[in-house]
Amino acid sequence: MALSASDLPTIFSLLSNSLSADESIRKPAESALAQCESRPGFCSCLMEVITSPDLASRADVRLMASVYFKNSVNRYWRHRRDSLGINNDEKIHLRKKLLSHLREENYQIALQLAVLVSKIARIDYPKEWPELLLVLAQQLQSADTLSSHRVFMVLFRTLKELSTKRLVSDQRNFSEITSHFFEYSWQLWQSDVQAIFRGFSALAQGFNTNSPVEQDNLLLTCERWLLCSKILRQLLVSGFSSDAKSVQEVRPVKEVCPAFLNAVQSFIPYYSSFREGQSKFRDITARACIKLIKILVTIQGRHPYSFGDKSVLPPVMDFCLNKITNPEPEILPSEQFLIQCMVMVKSVLECKEYKPSLTGRVIDDNGVTLDQMKKNISSVVGDSLSSLLPNERVVLLCNFLIRRYFVLTATDLEEWYQNPESFHHEQDMVQWTEKLRPCAEALYIVLFENYRQLLGPVVVSILQEAMRGCPALETEITPGMLLKDAAYSAAGHVYYELSNYLNFNEWFDGALSFELSNDHPDLRIIHRKIALILGQWVSEIKGNTRKPVYCALIRLLQDQDLAVRLAACRSLCFLIEDANFHEQDFIEFLPTCWELCFKLIEDVQEFDSKVQVLNLISVLIEHVGEHIFPVANKLVDFFRKAWEESTGESLLQIQLLVALRNFVGALGYQSPICYNMLLPILQGVIDVNNPDELNLLEDSVLLWEATLSHAPSMVSQLLEFFPYLVEILDKSFDHLQVAASIIESYIILGGTTFLSMHASSVAKVIDVVVGNVNNKGLLSFLPIIELLVQCFPVEAPPLIGSSLQKLIIICLSGGDERDPSETAVRASAGAILARLLVMNSNYLAHLTAEPSLSLALQQAGVLIDQNIILCLADLWLEKIDDVTAIQRKAYAIALAIILTLRVPQVLEKLDHILSVCTSVLLGGSEEINEEDSSDACSGNNTSSVGSHSDAYGAIPSKEMKKRQIRASDPIKQLSLETSLRDNLQACAALHGDSSFNAAISRMHPAAFAQLQQALKMA
Repeated sequence: MALSASDLPTIFSLLSNSLSADESIRKPAESALAQCESRPGFCSCLMEVITSPDLASRADVRLMASVYFKNSVNRYWRHRRDSLGINNDEKIHLRKKLLSHLREENYQIALQLAVLVSKIARIDYPKEWPELLLVLAQQLQSADTLSSHRVFMVLFRTLKELSTKRLVSDQRNFSEITSHFFEYSWQLWQSDVQAIFRGFSALAQGFNTNSPVEQDNLLLTCERWLLCSKILRQLLVSGFSSDAKSVQEVRPVKEVCPAFLNAVQSFIPYYSSFREGQSKFRDITARACIKLIKILVTIQGRHPYSFGDKSVLPPVMDFCLNKITNPEPEILPSEQFLIQCMVMVKSVLECKEYKPSLTGRVIDDNGVTLDQMKKNISSVVGDSLSSLLPNERVVLLCNFLIRRYFVLTATDLEEWYQNPESFHHEQDMVQWTEKLRPCAEALYIVLFENYRQLLGPVVVSILQEAMRGCPALETEITPGMLLKDAAYSAAGHVYYELSNYLNFNEWFDGALSFELSNDHPDLRIIHRKIALILGQWVSEIKGNTRKPVYCALIRLLQDQDLAVRLAACRSLCFLIEDANFHEQDFIEFLPTCWELCFKLIEDVQEFDSKVQVLNLISVLIEHVGEHIFPVANKLVDFFRKAWEESTGESLLQIQLLVALRNFVGALGYQSPICYNMLLPILQGVIDVNNPDELNLLEDSVLLWEATLSHAPSMVSQLLEFFPYLVEILDKSFDHLQVAASIIESYIILGGTTFLSMHASSVAKVIDVVVGNVNNKGLLSFLPIIELLVQCFPVEAPPLIGSSLQKLIIICLSGGDERDPSETAVRASAGAILARLLVMNSNYLAHLTAEPSLSLALQQAGVLIDQNIILCLADLWLEKIDDVTAIQRKAYAIALAIILTLRVPQVLEKLDHILSVCTSVLLGGSEEINEEDSSDACSGNNTSSVGSHSDAYGAIPSKEMKKRQIRASDPIKQLSLETSLRDNLQACAALHGDSSFNAAISRMHPAAFAQLQQALKMA
């Protein structure tokens, strides 16, 4: 039932109550409002509350109404089948009402209304709301400052929303909007900036003529001007095609960007001239400078060629470089301003459009290649950059970055002292555009990449100077020590290039190792940086240097400072994962390393620290092989305790599951020693009812697979887990491939005990999968069905009868033969049915005679005009070359059995059947032996067992049993020659010699000769 004006008091009361601190009042009100959301007229009631003059003093209720309005638009503005929602008449009313109430004095409500208009515009503009932008433009031209500010809020939000629409028609609409709005916005921007500077000039000179009202108007003008700046950015970035693709000049860039730069240069002096009590103007000055440089960065990224013009790029780059190398902190707006200057320089230096073009020759209509056009522009910009950045200036910039911006500040040292863990992670995790030092480091890396030959010797020189200025036995935090830390940072960041100028072995032996021998607490600064360097330079740590480096990192893991220990932990992880790692070199350090890891994970408190240490433990387990056994019991205790303490921290538990998987793999077939710890954990995480199932299930099933793959035998607890797999696959097929491996392990290790215990579950799993997954999924599962039929030829087929019927339908339904996966599925399904005919002929005969199969074939649109088994024979004849060697033999024996059918069509297929059987006889045994040899070489893909399980025959295991099953395969044991000879005699007896001989005579003489040859072979 629709709401009307008579419901306004009720809606107002509910909104008011929803703000109550008393939960007994708030909850019923929220529930009632939620029920009203989908009713027609609800948004109209909210709009009346927002715009009512009588409620001007109740800003809190009006704001809540605007929030509910916004949420209702998100949910119900588009047509929905499950709700009446908002009808067209109400939409027309709301759109008109919104545009008539843009001069909202409360900023928060005005912001919500601006977002509202933008959300509706995304859906309705231009088809349902074509007048939107025209009305906004009209209100701009005749508005006072507040009104125009609010209109600009709406316009900015609307343009931002529309610019994200990606359809070609939507982008064309935005280009049209740009053509209408750009000129007016640009003129208003210029007018406002002049008014702002006049006002700022009066304020800075101390004139008292500005009343509070005038100052408020000036602030509002500043805010409007900032919105106008953002709108210009939106129009320039989204209203014009990127010139990086079109190579077409965007003329407004050459007009707007110099004006923006001039505005920044004009704003900066005012920042320091505003007195106390004028903090709002200081703040808005800083915001303006930062925002304008940000916009310049964005425009440069979107239109690099237009930005590269001599009127834009040189002055912008020169300005930013000057601010970086001569920061004048007393007059600069803020650290963020310097960051944006660095971002601009970095963006230009790494801009691929300014580098020699490597594009192909794409020719336009005029015959001029786009490649040549790009090369011409790149050449001009390159010359401009060369004049802007001569060698002296590049070296100066490099020096400034290292000596000024890399150096730890007093604030940094205090943060480190107060919380070493947080300090360590902040250095790694903070976005490079958020803080000055990371931004300077990012710029330095790009600068070095561009001028490596020039800067390589410079960085080495700074490094040597820093080492001379701070002896290895220094015991105080001095400027020299901080410079050395900065120089070490510089050397670490560009290790890949600096290795041509700096010999790591000499550096380590001559300096780093001596500095590590100094245990003074203040040396933690250098020790941490050395720890990081050892991880960064890992590719250069080879041969005899690796052991001393291992020793150094083990020593650093014992440091008193957590930041140093965590840095060493990370670098040690890099060294162990490196291709040059050899476990024999590390064996002597292993016992100490384990103890230090266990201690470190106890000492740290933060989540990120625990994950980092756990990662090292996992990597160690993965790489040290059989050397895990001396600490196996300690690791069991560690994992048990770590899991108990990780409750509720799913990200940490994911890392633990990965480590446990590596642990099980390292233990190999001795993994049962950890079952007391492992199996309770595994049982909890493979349960789909686990609260953290969404986060943990992927790693949980991988751990389950690893546990079974490395189990020497099946234990009762693992047998009891199987029903969990049914629940997992019932929920989704995301883990189908791993599930197939898990089922294979259960079949091989569990044998008849498994099948008798979980017969219904096995049948359900296979029935859920077959017919409900794509070809790729089915191909991963069909080998499991074949293994099941092979191992349990009598017991399994009746259990999976419905799935076998689906396979028959798949085989006979044809499909797209141009699709390789379709061919593979039909061939593999056919192999299962061929095996079934060979190993349990009676059941296949029973299955194909079922009325339910005939009905299913009709429903699938498969027309059968002969015996179903004969139809399968046609498939086997067709797909003989699309299967493995053992499946080819199954096909051939099945075709030989077909000869004994008492139907005349057999004689029609006789020559084809005999040709196929002959080809298998003449080449099959060699192919099968080659396939077995290949399987033996490949082994088990999931196994990571080391030398502690040299011979599978010595230890009962999945792999050994898998080989036994393969070796004892009845298909492999049966003689195709004998079967074919006997069944040919039976065929002649069934159909009579004359008919049989007539059919034989249709064979090509050469094919018949080969058949005779094959049947004489021993």
